Amino acid sequence: MILCLDVGNTNIKYAVFDGDELKLSFRIATEHKKTSDEYGGQILSILGNNGVDPAKIDGGIISSVVPQLDYTLDRMCRTYLKFKPLMLGPGIKTGINLKVDDAKEVGADRVVNNVSAIKKYGYPLIIVDFGTATTFNAIDNKGQFIGGAIAPGIKGSLDSLVNGTAKLPRVEIECPSSVIGKNTVTNMQSGIFYGFAGLVEYIVKKMKREMKCENVRVIATGGFSEVIAGEVSCINTVDKLLTLEGLKYLYDLNCNK
Repeated sequence: MILCLDVGNTNIKYAVFDGDELKLSFRIATEHKKTSDEYGGQILSILGNNGVDPAKIDGGIISSVVPQLDYTLDRMCRTYLKFKPLMLGPGIKTGINLKVDDAKEVGADRVVNNVSAIKKYGYPLIIVDFGTATTFNAIDNKGQFIGGAIAPGIKGSLDSLVNGTAKLPRVEIECPSSVIGKNTVTNMQSGIFYGFAGLVEYIVKKMKREMKCENVRVIATGGFSEVIAGEVSCINTVDKLLTLEGLKYLYDLNCNK
């Protein structure tokens, strides 16, 4: 079995694959001060509670946008799962051409999403990832990553709104019944929800125009992808496992399996 870790600024997403079969997926909060022993004890507990034998996991891969945790998670894998993980970075085969000013600036999660989406859906594509940041990736009709856009994340925007004001409460991010809110909670939900729906519609529209490609398919992934996809017309497919399945593919590609 193979363990895939997608390390984000808010959550670490895990997946265990047995061949191409997904055996287990879960997420835990990203905590910079947590030790490898703490992460190790946590993952052993979760695996055991879900009937997955850690001794049968014989390899893994890590994609991380939090460099402070790279050593911690590498050591966790070596100590508690008895394998040296493959770390996504320079020197790793991806099979994708990054047609941008500096390929080293492209986040590991965006590279994985690009590779995974091309493998599953072909191209041209626009990939929208609703994570800590909201990222838009453009894949042209030659299968090349030609750039994109980075906007604030939905949760982070709400946190900023609440933390930066004295009286606004923390609310659930959901679609209100009307864009015209009748109280503080529905006013905030309307601004966040419909604001991001409009952001997605407009950026996708502009990107399609600049790409000058026909039949551009739009794939959404990340925590709030289903919520926003229900409101906008530009998203064709929601794929919550896009990143983790991409990591499994890259592991196989680099380990010749």
